[in-house]
Amino acid sequence: MTEKLLKHISAISLLCLSLSLFFISIGSCEEITPSSPLREFSLKEAIDVAFMSNKDIQIQEEAIGIAKADIVEAKSEFWPKLSAKYGYTYNGYAFNLGSLAAGSKKDPGIFTGYQNDNQASISVSENVFNGGADIAMLKEARLGLKVQQETLRARKLDVAFETKRLFYGLLLAYETERITENLFRQAQAHYDDVKSKFAQGISSKFDVLQSSVQVSKVMPELVRARNAIQLIKVEFKKLLGVDMFEDISIKGHLAFTPSEIKEPDYLKEAYKANPQIILKLLGIDISKWQIEYAKSGYYPQVEAGFGYNYRSNNLNTIFDYRHTNWSAGVTVGLSIFDGMSTKAKVDAAKAKYSQSHIEKENVTDQVVVYIKNACLDMKEAEEIVKSQKDAIVEATEALKIAEIGYDNGVTTNLDVLDMQVSLSQVEKNLAEGIYDYLVSRAQLDRVMGRESYSENN
Repeated sequence: MTEKLLKHISAISLLCLSLSLFFISIGSCEEITPSSPLREFSLKEAIDVAFMSNKDIQIQEEAIGIAKADIVEAKSEFWPKLSAKYGYTYNGYAFNLGSLAAGSKKDPGIFTGYQNDNQASISVSENVFNGGADIAMLKEARLGLKVQQETLRARKLDVAFETKRLFYGLLLAYETERITENLFRQAQAHYDDVKSKFAQGISSKFDVLQSSVQVSKVMPELVRARNAIQLIKVEFKKLLGVDMFEDISIKGHLAFTPSEIKEPDYLKEAYKANPQIILKLLGIDISKWQIEYAKSGYYPQVEAGFGYNYRSNNLNTIFDYRHTNWSAGVTVGLSIFDGMSTKAKVDAAKAKYSQSHIEKENVTDQVVVYIKNACLDMKEAEEIVKSQKDAIVEATEALKIAEIGYDNGVTTNLDVLDMQVSLSQVEKNLAEGIYDYLVSRAQLDRVMGRESYSENN
């Protein structure tokens, strides 16, 4: 009876193991062609590739080109405008005094017109004063370029953080797989040992069944651990713009070097370099110049112009001296009443200026929250890592004692199984603690506007 039971248990265990390996192979498979080269990324290489392939960064780089063009357009208001014109008109009747003034240096027809009227002109105009609108437009355009450049930096900081998060997440997934595989091997080895003892009559049937169930319980965890690697790889490849059917790997391991947490220094650095704060400060400056632009409606508009005209009834003689004339003048215009339009624009610009100050204060407060949260998360993760490092040594020793005790009949089978799970859980806690620390520090770098990084940063 005992021998028959053992055969059944062995068959069930073998079946479960086979099914497990089958599902594991399904969960970890990728449609990769045999000739696909394995691409390996370090953290720095991954961030560089993400920068090159990220569509948001590419769009923002084009926005910088637009902002530079806006500056050129704003500068054009300070330059004189030169234009040339030609026109032809046929008049049904034109009064001509040319016959009465044949000895004149100028052809009187140029003043009265021709039936075949050819006119050409070159003119220059200059905006002498427009209430400071041109200056305000140029200042806004230059600030607009800084806004786009800072927005690009913010995009890169976001992409760098996301790359770090997935990079560390993949390292965590590999570590979780390793820990789960160790637990699976320990459970399987212990099950084989218990079966052997049962065959020798020094172990109970309950211990055999209990050990077999433990192996079966670990199998789904191993499947999920391997499947998690593939899921993170998919996200990682999408971020890097890598073909989904191309296999990749990463360089490095899940480790960190704790550093002193200096929250006041982090806040000072964030106030100077956080892109959102800088964007709000630029927004305040832009709003200030928008007020000046709106106020230009209160001031007179002064323009100066000069023109040189050619007019003749014959194209062959249009550029003769007798067919030329010139003009120069200054125009001054002042809006007496515009239906309160200028006042409304000024009031709106002032309201936006006040709004931009409030928005800046709101972003600054939020940055303080982000810094504090990141520092607290780093402290928590550091404490977890320290405690779990010590616990691993203790759990490893406890597992050895439990195994020796079980061999000598001092401890129970359940004690061995519990210590195997406990050791595995402590190792997972350590890995997750390191991951949380690294991600929190990456978040801190993003909030502070740090563009530098290291393999463990």
